[in-house]
Amino acid sequence: MHALMLALTVLAFTSCTDRFPSSYTLELPLVPAAWVSILGQPHWRVEWVDTGGQKQIADYPVSTGIEIEIPVTWTNPVTAWPYWPAHNLIPGIFKPCGALFPFDANGDRLLLSWEAGVDAVFYQELALAYSQNNVQNTTRTPVNFDWPRFRELFKTDALSEAVREDPWIVNWNNVAERTITSNFDRRRIVPEAVELKSFTVPGTFWYGASPFVKPLFFEDGEQPVFPVRQGFNVWVSSEGMLRVNGNSWVFTENPSHKENYIWQK
Repeated sequence: MHALMLALTVLAFTSCTDRFPSSYTLELPLVPAAWVSILGQPHWRVEWVDTGGQKQIADYPVSTGIEIEIPVTWTNPVTAWPYWPAHNLIPGIFKPCGALFPFDANGDRLLLSWEAGVDAVFYQELALAYSQNNVQNTTRTPVNFDWPRFRELFKTDALSEAVREDPWIVNWNNVAERTITSNFDRRRIVPEAVELKSFTVPGTFWYGASPFVKPLFFEDGEQPVFPVRQGFNVWVSSEGMLRVNGNSWVFTENPSHKENYIWQK
């Protein structure tokens, strides 16, 4: 986190000389109905870079009435991570919505979307990779990245159908690292490897942590099989919540939230 804050600060102060503080009201998108029906309305963790070039983080219990001050003289990412403290779902598990200033500004409002959440996270990954690799070429900073062209990729068949349907199946950290150390190549935007794993859990419909992903459906009596990616995986259903990390998994049953820990070899 400290490295990322430093990277964003350096990029801010090297990309412009004048700053004009401007207050923006954030307009967040609708939360997927399945998430709300199972978990309730989320809290939000908002991240942005302020007019002094410092990264700011603030938590809000509702999605309305959020105002931030951002510089108006360079491309600036804003992310809003949904989380549910009552369900022990901390920020960073469910994918964020986001915006890029100035592309998503409308008057004194900044319009966040689930699609731009990918842009904002990729921006932060680029900034971190730029800092960690001690790159001297400022043309490779995320400030100078061609964001309109990047967004257009998701509207064409330049990317696979799977990536266009759910951009979060891509390892954006890896894409950012290779973009900073060499150059941007859309052929690197590919699905991350998955491992299909079987879990004995109830429920027919299961919903993932991405707002784009299609629900998994299992017939009664069918053995549920989930696509597991590297790191922490979460699915929710009306029956409970499944958390998977490596070879361990936990199913938390609704409504009692009784936890059953099962280890797989």
